[in-house]
Amino acid sequence: MKGHIGTTIGTVFLAAMAGQRADAAGFAIKEQSATALGNAFAGATSMAEDPSYMFFNPAAVGRLDGHQAAIAGTWISPTAQVTDAEASNPGNAVAAPIGGTDSFEDVGPDAPVPALYGTFELAPAWRLGLGVNAPFALETRYDDDWVGRYHGVKSRVLAINVNPVVAYNPIPRVSLAAGLQLQYIEADLSNAVDFATVTGAAPAGTLDGFADIEGDDTGLGFTLGLLAEPVDGTRLGIAYRSSIDHTLDGDADFTVPAAVAGAAPAVAAAFADTGATAGIELPAMVNLGIAQDLGEQVTVMAEAQWTQWSKFDRLVIDFDSALPDNVTEEEWDDQWFLALGATWRPAPELALRVGVAYDQKPLQAKFRTPRIPDNDRYWVSAGLSWTPHPAVAVTAGYTRIFIEDAEVRLRVDGIGNATRGNLDARYDADIDLMAVGAVIRF
Repeated sequence: MKGHIGTTIGTVFLAAMAGQRADAAGFAIKEQSATALGNAFAGATSMAEDPSYMFFNPAAVGRLDGHQAAIAGTWISPTAQVTDAEASNPGNAVAAPIGGTDSFEDVGPDAPVPALYGTFELAPAWRLGLGVNAPFALETRYDDDWVGRYHGVKSRVLAINVNPVVAYNPIPRVSLAAGLQLQYIEADLSNAVDFATVTGAAPAGTLDGFADIEGDDTGLGFTLGLLAEPVDGTRLGIAYRSSIDHTLDGDADFTVPAAVAGAAPAVAAAFADTGATAGIELPAMVNLGIAQDLGEQVTVMAEAQWTQWSKFDRLVIDFDSALPDNVTEEEWDDQWFLALGATWRPAPELALRVGVAYDQKPLQAKFRTPRIPDNDRYWVSAGLSWTPHPAVAVTAGYTRIFIEDAEVRLRVDGIGNATRGNLDARYDADIDLMAVGAVIRF
């Protein structure tokens, strides 16, 4: 019984780190620049339109003269529906379908993503930069009574980065940079707990408790970048963002039904509130970009980003109580993001942008859960920048992300699913991104 209960509790802690309904595959947040969004982030590693480009390549700081500040805000508006959801637990002593809501809209709520940047010219060859942003985030919400409630109800994860950068220009047209990532991460998630199956005393889904988990941590990483213009009009960039190890430390709060507390006090005692820790390594990223001017008015660009999501292979939960450690296999794969874009400048003060992208899913279909109903994504973007004065620029971008329909097919014999049961569901989702930004040059 102890191992059975330990598996039940362990799989709810930080399971949200396994998935998202955010704006990029996995739970990375690419929307850190309103300007670059207009090109679907094509060429973002090879350009330095404003300070926000330091997120994609810290060497962009070396290409910006004087002192500059940039602010960007992106509104993420997902449209996500769950349909045809069915759940059961044949491992229950009284086998029966799990009742509850079988369809759900607005799984992912709208959310803002702000970002702040500053660059400072120290000397002709030296620059400093500072960025504050949220490179990883997710939030999904379901009703407490939906049929998949044992696999997830609420999931919220937020990582905030403070990224100081030093850039050096050893020769004209070449910039080198390095920076630190000071990262804070917090997670808050909840699940229903099927005490009917835990105790074997009633049909599955008829005796629910609840688990609510919170945890946080800070971590340290680094960024490296190179940006070069080997010939007039041709810019190349490469950047590396390191992985960051986290051990989230938090609290697990459980609600046990009165019927269980009265009839099975040992079970209720096992589900007493406790502390817990979980380790996770957020992935490293490598970006490659190229931008080519075609005359004075047109620039075309391309981007490739590799994300080492294979680092996210398992969650190991260590409880402060006597509950055993729990291991949940994730087995994510490394992932690619590919983009093409173009910018047209019909007048010196105006730039019009377009872009398209392919965003590969990092997960294997058999590990897809309600916390990560993710699939391959296709981007279509447009944007513009207006510079009414050399010291001021405003920018805006819009992206429509089309996500392939996804199916959840979880089985009771999967790791951690003994008391969660089977779950089948279909997901239909798209995302709108709307960004605005401003740049001030001193």
